[in-house]
Amino acid sequence: MKKLLVTGSSGLVGGEVVEFFSRNGWETHGIDSNLRRDFFGPQGDTTWNRDRLRSSLKNFSHYEIDIRDRERLLRTVSEIKPDAIIHTAAQPSHDLAASRPFDDFDVNAVGTLNLLEAARRACPTSPLIHMSTNKVYGDGPNRLPLVETATRWDYAEASDKNGVKETFPIDQSLHSVFGASKVAADIMVQEYGRYFQMPTCCLRGGCVTGPNHSGVELHGFLSYLIKCNLEGRTYKIFGYKGKQVRDNIHSLDVAQLINEFIEAPRIGEVYNLGGGRENSISVFEAFSLIAEISGKKMNYEYRIERAITSVTSRTSARRKPTIQNGGLRKTSRLSLRKLSLPCGSGPTASLNDLAPDSVPVRTGYFLNKIILDHERTQAGCVKEPNCILN
Repeated sequence: MKKLLVTGSSGLVGGEVVEFFSRNGWETHGIDSNLRRDFFGPQGDTTWNRDRLRSSLKNFSHYEIDIRDRERLLRTVSEIKPDAIIHTAAQPSHDLAASRPFDDFDVNAVGTLNLLEAARRACPTSPLIHMSTNKVYGDGPNRLPLVETATRWDYAEASDKNGVKETFPIDQSLHSVFGASKVAADIMVQEYGRYFQMPTCCLRGGCVTGPNHSGVELHGFLSYLIKCNLEGRTYKIFGYKGKQVRDNIHSLDVAQLINEFIEAPRIGEVYNLGGGRENSISVFEAFSLIAEISGKKMNYEYRIERAITSVTSRTSARRKPTIQNGGLRKTSRLSLRKLSLPCGSGPTASLNDLAPDSVPVRTGYFLNKIILDHERTQAGCVKEPNCILN
């Protein structure tokens, strides 16, 4: 049986990855020390998800390890010798990074280095996939020509319609302290791949969401917005008239893309990871949609100026990975799983079975599904009032 190691295994993406691979016959090992509770308080606690995975998956083992604990991490990876490593553990908040910069850098940058070196020593040929972020591009995308419509900011040039590509520069821009620590981790993952010829990959995600989020105001978008609506809370808009745009992708889509990379890995690869324009929505558009679905008025207040837009190009993330010379080839389009498939339902159709030009359904169903998940589990939702793109 193949062995998978997942850091941040009690979180949204980590838990989804554990569940996906466990149900597909892998022996899964999860590392998580519930730092999210330390960062965000009781609402950020992820032990409920850890316990859910433990009780529902027979081939899952949990390790209460802080990724900053270098010696213990080195020892654990050496003992497991996983066939693949998925690194989702992180400090995810811009605002918290500014108030706790040492913790932010130690978790995001040093923790990633600890894992990379552990992998190099114990299993250098095993694919290592790192959940990076589109915040590595800083505020550079805000300098692209924009046009204001009735409900959103949008790119003015036709060449920018599909968003920011992986070749977009990351230098000479404002990243936030969080963005800078994630840049350090992203570059180190690429460097270990190229320098040591290890099969590493950075997935630069935007708004990843799903039913198993432990929600706090300092991190996320759709799920916290929905929670505010359902519970009658006041949602805070941070600048730009509420027309700033986010694209959204389901955590199960992420797990399936990770699986495709493991099946055909490459050296030092980078992919933007998002739902694309078809699943993009502005804050005010989300207000209208959630009110339509729930029947409840959205309460909000307006705060200081913040970031405008972040539709990142998912061109490479939609190209279908195919094996060529033992690697992953960026030639054909990869279609992400349709969001209408049940969340957490176990294995779904392979990405290779989807039509090359199919796209996820629009955000309306996505919101509806999250509402149902919220009402069923009260699992919580997430918002991220950050000054850089999301």
